[in-house]
Amino acid sequence: YKALVCVFLFGGNDYANTVVPLDDMRYTTYSHLRGAGAGAGLVIPRARLTSTELRPTTALADGTLYALAPEMPEMAALFNQGRLAIQLNVGPLVVPLTRAQYEAGILPRPPKLFSHNDQQSVWQAQGAEGSTRGWGGNIGDLALAANSKAMFTCISVTGNTVFLSGQNALQYQCSKAGSVAIEAIRGNQWGQFFYVPGMRSMFEQLVQQPQTHILAEEYNRVMRRSLLAEAQVSAALGPVQLNTGFPTDNRLAEQLQIVARLIGARNALGVKRQVFFVSLEGFDVHDNMGTRQPALLRRLSQALGAFDTSLRELGMVDKVTTFTASDFGRTLSVNGDGTDHGWGGHQFVLGGAVKGKAFYGQPAPLSVGNSSAPQDQWHVGQGRLLPSTSVDQFGATLARWFGVAEEELYGVLPNLGNFGERAGRPDYPIDLGFMRS
Repeated sequence: YKALVCVFLFGGNDYANTVVPLDDMRYTTYSHLRGAGAGAGLVIPRARLTSTELRPTTALADGTLYALAPEMPEMAALFNQGRLAIQLNVGPLVVPLTRAQYEAGILPRPPKLFSHNDQQSVWQAQGAEGSTRGWGGNIGDLALAANSKAMFTCISVTGNTVFLSGQNALQYQCSKAGSVAIEAIRGNQWGQFFYVPGMRSMFEQLVQQPQTHILAEEYNRVMRRSLLAEAQVSAALGPVQLNTGFPTDNRLAEQLQIVARLIGARNALGVKRQVFFVSLEGFDVHDNMGTRQPALLRRLSQALGAFDTSLRELGMVDKVTTFTASDFGRTLSVNGDGTDHGWGGHQFVLGGAVKGKAFYGQPAPLSVGNSSAPQDQWHVGQGRLLPSTSVDQFGATLARWFGVAEEELYGVLPNLGNFGERAGRPDYPIDLGFMRS
């Protein structure tokens, strides 16, 4: 059994106040750039970062040090224990790109940069809003044959998502409580009469009867499938109770708790490969960032810490890999008391199969200038990071661990052929190295 869990941070997480520079030189630059025009309100005091300092097994070059935001002690501990890795400066790319090429417009770039809905879609499906197939669903397509109950290959606990849509794989949607009943049968404030046993029984029969009209039959076929899936999930989850305490008043933790229970029910659900999608909203911090982002990062850290504990309880910590994604990073420069839309950002990878206690990729210089100086070549203005690692490389590394064959990777991630040795770009490898084989 193996599972991938995508934790999507909707709104665009600010990278510089999540993975925070800590060494003297970089912290001084960070403080200067973040303090300009904001009354230093977005600068995290250095003394508050000592408890979340990250201690990689192999030190970064030039004495570079990082800490996580003070609200993330659980994730800092997971990093220092070796189960969490950080991929630096990753984001959507069509081809490897320099700032000069970006400004000249001579090479393709992702569509509709800096747009929330479009970049969410580009991260999940390599195309702007309206895309119909995501790379999680493409992975799911390849896993269907391994699962006796293929319906439960791709599961979202946060509503509809293009990430889990494949050619054949369908996303099964759960709530934080488990399976979602058909409202008309379950009854609600508009239809309480369905609690009358006779009426409910008649309605269940009606929606399951074969129909001669093609559209009516398709509707009833979906109804029959939904009723069966609801019964199977409810029965499978019943015996799976966790001792792990998940934090309350934390929507992400509630989603991850049901994911853990679904993983615990994997045998009853007839699955050997699964892809999950959960999310946390609110990261569009144009204002009041000093209050809003820390609260969100606290929820993220507490939720992932509890999820890791639950997987250890289930004995599945090395079988499940969890990773974060977000619309985009944000500007290094400030906008009053917030930051604006960016491009590249830092993402986390968690699990027993992760080569943790390590950074992957290259630390980007801290700069907001527009000169020809080297430090200005890895952003596209205001400290918007130009990704040095593509989502396709990131996804390919995860997919390979999941069991996707080398040749199949290029179908899962359409732009992957523009990276790696095949494309003459070994400096953009298709395996980033953060997963164990």
